[in-house]
Amino acid sequence: MQKTRLLLIEDEEDIAALIKLQADISGYKLHCEVDGLNGILAVEREKPDLLILDIMLPGQSGLDVCRKLKNNPDTKDIPIIMISAKTEELDVILGLELGADDYVSKPFSPKVLFSRIRAVLRRGTEPEKGPRIINFGNFVMDTESYQLKKGDTNVSLTLSEFGILRRLVSRRGKVLTRNQLLDDVQNEEAFIVDRNIDVHIASLRKKLGPSFKYIETVRGVGYRFLAQVHLL
Repeated sequence: MQKTRLLLIEDEEDIAALIKLQADISGYKLHCEVDGLNGILAVEREKPDLLILDIMLPGQSGLDVCRKLKNNPDTKDIPIIMISAKTEELDVILGLELGADDYVSKPFSPKVLFSRIRAVLRRGTEPEKGPRIINFGNFVMDTESYQLKKGDTNVSLTLSEFGILRRLVSRRGKVLTRNQLLDDVQNEEAFIVDRNIDVHIASLRKKLGPSFKYIETVRGVGYRFLAQVHLL
């Protein structure tokens, strides 16, 4: 059986070594690069199943790398997990808006990182559930083609954002905790789950526009999608 292929772009040798060790333990094949330019070339050459991308890189930043890969039809569908010491919400949202599927803040446990990797890989392969077409307001969600349209305009969402929105819509009217929205993450990682969900929701709201009022924040609990949704 062929191993899942990961590509890491990270210039800190100690962090790269820890990730490489955990990849070996977890049964993944990992290729490493230390700068953005060679990293882009490696992604185009290797076509990995998932990219682990540091934001602070020599030459080209991880954000620049992410932007170029997502603008390339040959690499745009490769899932990306960003790792960075930057924890400001605006920096994280920028990475998500460029197309990253998730992020992990430094310092982190390698086991936590690989749990996130497994979750992102599963989201790209899990079977569709529920109705194919979901209408809310002037939005139409096609759960088979992973498309969201506002009128005739496509709304670009990452796999993680689409999955979170689909989970909320499918259980409309019910409050979902952050852990329920990422129920494939272990309970001991709840502090990371909380941070990721809040950032994904903020990114979703920004992409869907100021008139989008369907996602309600339930303080101290999680989020709820308002019940007035038509399913086909």
